[in-house]
Amino acid sequence: MKSVIVSSMLPLAMALSATAILPATASAGERDKQFFQTVEGKWIGPGEIVAGKYKGTKFTCSFTGSTPEVKAGMTLDGSCRVGVFTQPMTATVEYKGRSGYKGSFMGGSSGEGLDIVAGNVVDPRKVVFAINRKQLNGVMQARIPDDDSMIVTVSVKVDKQVVPVIGMNLKRVDGAPVGRLAKN
Repeated sequence: MKSVIVSSMLPLAMALSATAILPATASAGERDKQFFQTVEGKWIGPGEIVAGKYKGTKFTCSFTGSTPEVKAGMTLDGSCRVGVFTQPMTATVEYKGRSGYKGSFMGGSSGEGLDIVAGNVVDPRKVVFAINRKQLNGVMQARIPDDDSMIVTVSVKVDKQVVPVIGMNLKRVDGAPVGRLAKN
């Protein structure tokens, strides 16, 4: 089954320029690691496709956030459900030294997803990643307004404008203190 969520972005690819949206520079300092630790835990919440062929499609997602032991980065692993259909969803990003943050969403462009080609922790509560698949360029942003909420937005570049395509509002459901989860 092809992902409705990812499929909603791909028809926009023909209208996009090949220019990357974010520079490929990032710092993996303590602030970055602290941000990624806030993602650790279990998250659940609704989302909606807000543009494209599947505009108006609502879905519910459930993720587990984790961080690598040594490097700065994160993984959100879980699934999203539309009606009776469930689609596995995974986003992984890790600091790769001078080349900045790299990773993949839904297996990357070699699968059904997108490559994460650059990114920055822009403040203690927000990260922005550049995403790419062939001529499709965009941005995946995660914002954590408080310890129990995460807002994820995926936007694509159409002509010279960045257009939101997918939005998710996730809530923490594990009750664990932020950045203090026990590693099993």
